[in-house]
Amino acid sequence: MSESSSEPHVRRATLLVYSSNASVRERVRTALGTRPSPDLEVELVEASTGEEVVQRCDEGGIDLAILDGEATPTGGLGLCRQIKDELDDPPPVLVLLGRRDDAWLATWSRADGVALHPIDALHITDAVLGLLHHGADTVSTGH
Repeated sequence: MSESSSEPHVRRATLLVYSSNASVRERVRTALGTRPSPDLEVELVEASTGEEVVQRCDEGGIDLAILDGEATPTGGLGLCRQIKDELDDPPPVLVLLGRRDDAWLATWSRADGVALHPIDALHITDAVLGLLHHGADTVSTGH
């Protein structure tokens, strides 16, 4: 038996990371890296404006969008609701919230998952893997 046959199949996914704050985008990039699990390799595409998010999601090829609910002037929660309402085939969305008590807003926005600020590598990775591997029928909290 060759070694390569025991290695897991590696899936590839493109993740869109949106925040008006470059340091938030960098924290997400650092937390996830390019290989958040042995069987998953990710490419991170960054967006700093709501218009970029809508355009990129409309073009297709995004497997998961990570939207910062604290972004300004276009917050990730409203943006999530917009792409879920306006796009024919929106990607699953993980929203980043500043407060656990705002999770009800994630439900309103039709988000598929939630993670909290400050970005915690283990929690955001678990949330991303859960959404990419299993999909989501309801909002999961990542914390």
